[in-house]
Amino acid sequence: MDRIAVLVVDDEESVRTFLSELLGSSGYQVRCASSGSQALEMLSGGSFDAVLLDVVMPEMSGLEVLRRYRSTGGTAPVIVLSALSGADDAVRALKMGASDYLAKPFGNDELQDVVARALGTRVPERQATAPAPRVVLTPAEAAAEARVLISTSPAMRRARALVERIADTDVPVLLLGESGTGKEVIAREIHARSQRHGRPFIKVNCAALPGELLESELFGHERGAFTGATAEKPGKFELADQGTIFLDEIGEMAIRLQAKLLQVLQDEEFFRVGGKKSVRVDSRVVVATNRDLEKEIALGNFREDLYYRLNVVAIRLPPLRERREDVVPLTDHFLKKYGKGFMTNVSELPSEVLHAFTDYEWPGNVRELENMVRRLCVLKDPTLVLDEIHSGGRTPASAPSLPTSFGGGDEFIPPPSRHVDEAARVFASPPSHAPVSNSGVQVLEMPSRGAMLTPAPVAEASPFNAVAPQRYANPFDAPQPPPPPPPAGELSLKDIGKRAAMLAEREAILAMLQRTAWNKRRAAGKLRISYKALLYKIKECGIIDPRASAEF
Repeated sequence: MDRIAVLVVDDEESVRTFLSELLGSSGYQVRCASSGSQALEMLSGGSFDAVLLDVVMPEMSGLEVLRRYRSTGGTAPVIVLSALSGADDAVRALKMGASDYLAKPFGNDELQDVVARALGTRVPERQATAPAPRVVLTPAEAAAEARVLISTSPAMRRARALVERIADTDVPVLLLGESGTGKEVIAREIHARSQRHGRPFIKVNCAALPGELLESELFGHERGAFTGATAEKPGKFELADQGTIFLDEIGEMAIRLQAKLLQVLQDEEFFRVGGKKSVRVDSRVVVATNRDLEKEIALGNFREDLYYRLNVVAIRLPPLRERREDVVPLTDHFLKKYGKGFMTNVSELPSEVLHAFTDYEWPGNVRELENMVRRLCVLKDPTLVLDEIHSGGRTPASAPSLPTSFGGGDEFIPPPSRHVDEAARVFASPPSHAPVSNSGVQVLEMPSRGAMLTPAPVAEASPFNAVAPQRYANPFDAPQPPPPPPPAGELSLKDIGKRAAMLAEREAILAMLQRTAWNKRRAAGKLRISYKALLYKIKECGIIDPRASAEF
């Protein structure tokens, strides 16, 4: 049997490499195009069974590629790859004849599912000849494979006890709490401890898609239900049959869809988009939100009857600042998780870092802590993390300022670090008399915190050793000038910081665009960010190209 040919169209090399390796390992024959014009040339001269097409590309967008391909009679299924902020583009693509869409970022399983749906009954030869056996786990094994729930605080112990009590029941569960508190971890724990543990756990982010796409995502659609619906598509509820469906950010769901969700909860059946026959499902429903649903009901944004239907069992997860005793155990867990790939023989962090972690408010909760530890493992310089904590949790590099000069070059001078202390010396290069391992790496004994291996070779100077100010090629590493103070009493300190960062970022981008005569691709290269990231920043900051505004 001939291998199924898939064309991947994306201007980012890393994305093309990832998709090629993943699909190639599954038995597909993969070819890649780095631009729209190259993709059209390959489509006209070759035969492909499916196309993975990115929407945002320079010179020619994915939508234009799709339009030209369909206008020339191209019939291969086209799967649109769209970022969350590009959901409107995904809707337009479906109306223009795209077979399906995939929201970035996506996982391996999601990619395999959407490609399999587009191809219908066809599957790669490797999958057809050697299907993976279905492994049925015991409740204990499934619980062990679930994401780890680490906590010693009384509030989280009560939450875990409640999970154990209701796991084997089929009642809906409402998870409440701020973003990053671990609601998905609790949802997976409920599924792993239930009798449905050997069945699918399907997650849907209700805030990631607009209403028309979310309805098709949840309930599926029939062939011909709308333009581009070339084949029937089962929804997430059908995929979660006999298992658990986790609806994250339920407070973002449109009122019209809330009514349809209420019908599913009451009758355990629904109609696909464009369908005439009802579909029965048996899915355990777990939902989560960071909103106050009672306030949303008062504002008319959430149905009261749906709220009471979901609020059979409510589990409220406290923010990390209210359970500081969990900070150190969580830090140790994430250090073990990410240290294996980036650091060697490090079991503990310097005491200065742990003390700063314990005192910090963690507005992003456990998710922010995880990212902070991961950043520390990658950069191997605690002073950068300490600077971020002392600046209120906002990464200095993400708050750009205007360059000191746009006339002479693209380099910028940041201020010297305020935290060159014992923690910096722990991660800095050791003295010349330190013992050397066989791999050419010096071993440094940390004072009172155990031993570690520094990443710097003996013969080379580590970039993390410098104490004096350095020059950066990236304008986003420049120090942030203080913005004009907002009216007193109207904004919180956190809001002022966000506003200042946005204004500084906008001015830096504007200055570079003016310098490059509004050549966005060239400006992105000089700013050391991707072309797509610059487009998103321009849209987010409300920057308007004066050439476009001058056209009548």
